[in-house]
Amino acid sequence: MMDRLEQIREQFLSTADGWAAVHARADAVDQVVAPRFESAFGSGAASGVALLAVGGYGRRQLFPCSDVDLLFLFERTASAEASRDSIAGFLRDLWDQGLRASHSVRTPSECAALAANNIELHISLLDRRLLTGDQALFQRLTERLTGFYSRERDTLLRGLAGLIRDRHAKFGDTIYHLEPHVKDAPGGLRDFHAACWLAQLAGGPAATPEQYWPEDSRGAPLEARRFLFALRCHLHYFNDRDNNILTFDHQERLAASTDPALWMRDYFRHARAIHHLAQRLVDETATPPHSLLTLFRDRQSRLSNADFAVTRGRLYLRRPETLETDPGLVLRVFEFVARHGVPLSPETERRIAGTAPAFRVHLDRARRVELDLWPSLAAILRLPHAYRALDAMRRTGLLATLLPEFQIIDCLVVRDFYHRYTVDEHSLRAIQTLQDLAGSADPLTARFAALLAETERPEVLFFALLLHDVGKGASAAEHVAASLDLAGPAMDRLQMPETDRETVRFLIRHHLEMSATMTQRDLADPAAVEAFAARVATIERLGKLTLMTYADIAAVNPDALTPWRKDLLWQLYVAAHNHLTRQMEADRVAAAQVPPQLGSTEAERRAIARFLDGVPTRYLRTHAPEQILEHFRLEETFRRNSVAIAVSRRQEFYELVVLASDRPFLFASIAGTLSSFAMNILKAEAFSNRAGMILDTFVFADPGRSFELNPTEIERFRVALDRVILGKLDVRDLLRRRPAPPAQRRPRLLPQISFDNQTSAHDTIFHVIAPDRPGLLYDLASTFSFQQCDIDVVLIDTEAYKAIDVFYVTCAGQKLETDQAELLCAELHQACCGAD
Repeated sequence: MMDRLEQIREQFLSTADGWAAVHARADAVDQVVAPRFESAFGSGAASGVALLAVGGYGRRQLFPCSDVDLLFLFERTASAEASRDSIAGFLRDLWDQGLRASHSVRTPSECAALAANNIELHISLLDRRLLTGDQALFQRLTERLTGFYSRERDTLLRGLAGLIRDRHAKFGDTIYHLEPHVKDAPGGLRDFHAACWLAQLAGGPAATPEQYWPEDSRGAPLEARRFLFALRCHLHYFNDRDNNILTFDHQERLAASTDPALWMRDYFRHARAIHHLAQRLVDETATPPHSLLTLFRDRQSRLSNADFAVTRGRLYLRRPETLETDPGLVLRVFEFVARHGVPLSPETERRIAGTAPAFRVHLDRARRVELDLWPSLAAILRLPHAYRALDAMRRTGLLATLLPEFQIIDCLVVRDFYHRYTVDEHSLRAIQTLQDLAGSADPLTARFAALLAETERPEVLFFALLLHDVGKGASAAEHVAASLDLAGPAMDRLQMPETDRETVRFLIRHHLEMSATMTQRDLADPAAVEAFAARVATIERLGKLTLMTYADIAAVNPDALTPWRKDLLWQLYVAAHNHLTRQMEADRVAAAQVPPQLGSTEAERRAIARFLDGVPTRYLRTHAPEQILEHFRLEETFRRNSVAIAVSRRQEFYELVVLASDRPFLFASIAGTLSSFAMNILKAEAFSNRAGMILDTFVFADPGRSFELNPTEIERFRVALDRVILGKLDVRDLLRRRPAPPAQRRPRLLPQISFDNQTSAHDTIFHVIAPDRPGLLYDLASTFSFQQCDIDVVLIDTEAYKAIDVFYVTCAGQKLETDQAELLCAELHQACCGAD
């Protein structure tokens, strides 16, 4: 057996014919399974029991490391119960032969009884195949199933369509993942199989999905099938297991001498053909005429007009031939989609795709006579379903015809372990993100929704999002400048008004700046806010740039825009807005005084004034009065115990407040204790008053949910931190006892250290970019302490495997001299590399 499998492997590696390989493996397994079944069940194998291949094995499509799906068919349940030992022995025998079997035991009546919660069983039986055993029993099953599938056709079609939708939803309903799952993701092999099952249920056992596909296009899904079969075989042989994720490493290996990014474009185009095939079959077979879904869709037929008919929830052209004589109809189609959210029928998509040459001539003529095309595109962009319209324009090729600049990022992969989608999908999802803001129940998200609702000419913002990354197709290193160069001709062709062009240029030029400012600058530093506000210049630009930043981050991957980042973005927006409206100056003056709402009596106000004496005014700007009162009340504990610690839950993260007497390495010791408990520090600030009391605040996340699931762990943390601060416990001992994190595949990243003595009026700012790891902040903070520096503010951010930390530092209350800062940069580099 092993020799035959090795021959199949060698044959595949020389021919890359995945279709032949999976059939050959199924045949080889047949030769092992059948005789062992007969041996296990003796001479009774021909009476009352049969062995069936189902699923992929039943289709004779057995991939190199896939399970061997078997069904033991018994005439009666009692016979199955009596055969337990024989079944177990048979499966052990297969395992000894290196075959991993997945099995079920059924009777014909069980197979032909509808199990609404187990549609997968009925689907797997579509691909049944008799291996050995009682042929008459198998024939009786086939007869019963023929009636069953006829009787339950509509139920099974709806159930299968539901399984497809659920599976697609797990992958964000997109094929454009940078590291796709080639079996289960939209456009993967499971979509091809689903198309086959839909065709069989709708048209009978011999039906194939190709009969539902236009004759002149049938080569596309067949070529895609060939590609995906070979790809999955490669992955199985590479991994020596049933692993179907096309990682960056595998992409490099498969691309060989070709650029992996270009090779991945082939993958996405094949996946697009398979995905379209599955969607077409769902539309045409899985919605019975009298279903509730059909009745709901038929209500949309009221949207029909002289140009379009809406039938079963899909848009059809009443006179398709007019596309050749009236190319402007194409843009009206997509405006209709953007307005009502009704998807195009497969037939309409095909006809529009075929009219691309005529539409290109129409655009050339429009440019020659200076016909303004911008209003037509703007009308699509400002409507509530613009993402659906743009996605349909992409699928039909009309988006690339209208904006050739967008074509250069079609299916473009930029590999950075942080982005999840191709560049074109990222850009469209950014637009969808903003249009999905309305109706959010999250109060913080609702602020951005209100900002969008107040934004004038949002279509200008959406157009900037559409083109903000097109430069990545020309220059990944300088993509902002390249995007600006490409946007100019696009706006010329569309005859966009100059005021809108200037806004688009501003948004593209600065689309990364707000994210960098909020994560790499102290938002309580007036100089940082002032510098950012000066670049934005107007409130209108600030609103659009804020929304663009929100969308750009959110479209990176589903977890990129955390509540913490949302809050930081909103803080920067408010601070810059206040500055631009000249309210910041008054706030500064008031912030230099103790707020009058602090303290209920004169004696308490005097005590609070002593507590705040010497604390930077930044503290008053970054903390609400209630927080300041909470910190003040901790002072009594501090005076009694020499240390006060408070841990509180703040929505999805925690806040730690520490009051203690200042001493070297205190900040580093607190950071190290948090790290030893496997916490992720998001932000940290250090304050001190004239009496020498420090007030350090840390915002941190608990990725393992240890505090939430085990509340006593919080008290253990408090006790450990108390002992560390008082010098009774060495934080290095805690760090050594922390379990090592699981090994992860990460690209090599060299630390980047720099300092800035210009941005802040009072501090030297150090920028650290390094591979993230437990204890990194402790090592960096310890390095500053060794050099007798004080840390005023620390800003912590992470992007996938990369830590981006910013430190505001003084020495003896002053900025560092250049020589001292350069020395510190060298020391910080060593700390990033793990040097002691």
